[in-house]
Amino acid sequence: MNKPFSWAVRVYYEDTDAGGVVFYANYLKYLERARTEYLRALGYEQDELMTQAGVIFAVRSLQIEYIKSARFNQMVQVSAKIKDIKKASLEFAQQITHDEQFLVTADVRIACLDVDTMKPKAIPDYLLEQLKHEY
Repeated sequence: MNKPFSWAVRVYYEDTDAGGVVFYANYLKYLERARTEYLRALGYEQDELMTQAGVIFAVRSLQIEYIKSARFNQMVQVSAKIKDIKKASLEFAQQITHDEQFLVTADVRIACLDVDTMKPKAIPDYLLEQLKHEY
């Protein structure tokens, strides 16, 4: 397996709660953005996949573990690594770290859906082949 994709993000004040730590739901945004940046790094924009291939990606399921809190103004690393590939879905293993300490780990299953019917649709062959190569 190849090295996971990693994306750096700064924790902004708006990401934190009254206790000064990242509000738990905002970690989901970081995970989502890392998957989007991963596709972008491979040369694929999600809006183009929607208009040209007629597909969108949606979270089907998520298992997450919160280990330690991130705080305002910290730089965190968000990784995305393909754990499993099927014809119409992907599973990612993701982590959020700060100074090499685990903050969050998550397994995220992504469904590929037809943009019009919102029913499962095969990942376009050209993308599937590239993802398999990355896997």
